[in-house]
Parts: sequence; structure tokens; C-alpha cells
Amino acid sequence: MIAYTDCNIEKVSAHYVGNKTEGGNLHTSDKPLDITDRRLREVLLTYFVAHFKNPELYCFTFTNDDVALNPVYNYVSKIFESRGTHHAESKHIAAHLYETALHPNINSGDLYIAYFSNIELQGELMDAIGIFKSETKDDFLKLVADDKHYSISHEQGTNVNHLDKGCLIFNTDKEGGYKVAIVDKANRGNEAQYWKETFLNLKPLSDEYHLTKGYLDVCKNFVTEQLEQEYELSRTDKINFLTRSVDFFKNNEQFDEDVFLNEVFADKDVIQSFQSYKQNYAQDNGLELDERFDISSQAVKKQARVFKSVLKLDKNFHVYIHGNTELIEKGYDEAVGKHYYKIYFDEES
Repeated sequence: MIAYTDCNIEKVSAHYVGNKTEGGNLHTSDKPLDITDRRLREVLLTYFVAHFKNPELYCFTFTNDDVALNPVYNYVSKIFESRGTHHAESKHIAAHLYETALHPNINSGDLYIAYFSNIELQGELMDAIGIFKSETKDDFLKLVADDKHYSISHEQGTNVNHLDKGCLIFNTDKEGGYKVAIVDKANRGNEAQYWKETFLNLKPLSDEYHLTKGYLDVCKNFVTEQLEQEYELSRTDKINFLTRSVDFFKNNEQFDEDVFLNEVFADKDVIQSFQSYKQNYAQDNGLELDERFDISSQAVKKQARVFKSVLKLDKNFHVYIHGNTELIEKGYDEAVGKHYYKIYFDEES
């Protein structure tokens, strides 16, 4: 949880980062922005911080997990050590983004580097550095009145209600790569991965959110990819496994792998197959999956959306399954040449 009730913006530097591959240029400013106006500071605070509510947390990493080699990590570390280096290091951050954002589809934009004090993360007040990129411009109308008539004009600018890309780097756990929250509104396609993976070079923080999310990802992919290759599963069988997986996480505060496997999969061969799949999946995706951890209700709520519990029958019917699939019976009517489902229930509402 991030709160900014007592947060102050101490410094803001702004630069323009073009797309080097497309012939764009890097324009850096000679001095920080003047943010002495109180209303301006309030608007900037809304634009920079209000988009971070309950974000996933990451940390800096680099080749072989040697965070000391990560450029952005080093730049922000110098700023945390001495605020007087803020603007000089902000130029280095802009130059690093210019050199790494090389995909032709990456948009040029304004880059802001801000320093915050008294921002709250997980109940603790601390300093933070924000890096924000504005890639889109909106049209705004300006109506001006005098004694006799109105005049109207339009301007292009940044909509403070929309943040294209951003990150907040909290001054805590430096040795572990800090705690970092990110926003990326254009997170589809390979070119969008540069913000998190190439420019910032982040990895998930081993907290309850990522542990919960990672384990649910493994369950979903195991059922939909691996399990149906080894066993003849009906659509309702797969939905049953997925529903039981999510229900376990919804109904428990702590995760225990042994209890989970016995409740959800039960069969020893299926459990063995899952454990083998989990090990390979974690290795391929750089995940650390503990056997016991506190369950994040936020992660469960988010991941439950992608666990499909809908049985689609041609274009005529959608059956939403939320419980016992043993109450659904599948068959085939040779007389009409069609499949059918028989559903048992107690009450209609």
C-alpha cells in the first residue's frame, strides 16, 4: 500500500528523450524545474503518485543478479546519498533511457525525474525517487473572458489523469536492489518490455504478492497445458481443477503446498507431474516459489480473472461453473447428432 498524504515533492528535473533508432534526439535541461507554485506541486503530485495504489513490487537486478552493475540503480543510489546530485544524475538516467529504448515502435516523450520525501510504503514513511515518461499529448481548450466577450484557444499538453510509464524507487533495502513500483500503460508487445526489463532491469520482489501470483500462474498453465497432454480431460474437468485452485487461495490466509496438492489434485501421479512442471516452470521464468507463504488477497483477486470458469457451448450458451462439476453430466444424443450437458440443482433463482 502506497499513501502520499504527507508526501512532498522536493525536486523535479525534465528532459526530452527521442527514439534514437528513428533519428530522434536527446535534449537535456540545464537546471531543474521551478516547482515553487503550491498548486503546481499539487498537480504534479497527482500526476506522479496517484496512479500507484496497490502496485506489484520489484527490485533492481542485472546479469547474474549483480545489482551493482545496474545503471539506474547506481544513479538513484547517488541521489539518495546526496540530493545535490539529483539533476546531474537525472541527465544520466535520460541518456541511459535514450541508449536502451531502441525499438522503432517506442514513442518519444518527456522524461521527469522527481524526488519525494515522506511517502508511505507499507506503513513506513521514507524518501523515494520517481521516473516518469509522458508519451502522449492531449488537446485542451482554454476559454478566456473579458468584459464584453469570450475568446477561445487550444493547447497540447499532458493529461495528469493518464500516466504512460512510471516507477517509484523507495529508499529501503538498498542491498536487495531497493523496492520499486512500476506503471506501464503500454505493456503489450515486445517493444513495451523495454521499460521494465531493458531500461530499469527489474525482477519481482519475493513478497507475498509475487509468491501468490507465481503459484497461481503455475497452476493455470499446468492444468491448461501439461495436464491435458497426460490425461483425457473434459472441459469441465479442467474448470474443476482451476476452480479448486483459486478457491484454496481464496479460503486460506497461509499457503501450505502439501495441503494444497492433496486438496486440489489428490492423485499421487498428478501431484508428481505438477511438482516436476512447477520446478521447470520456475526455472524457465526466473521464479522463486516457496512451499509456505502468506497468501495475498490482492493477487488472488487479480489472478482469478484469468481462471476461466465458463463452459462455452457453440454460440448459444455460456455456462458459468463455480462449484461441484460432479453435478454436470455430459452425453451424446445419437438421434439428433449433438452433445449435451445435464445439470443437477436444488433451487432456481
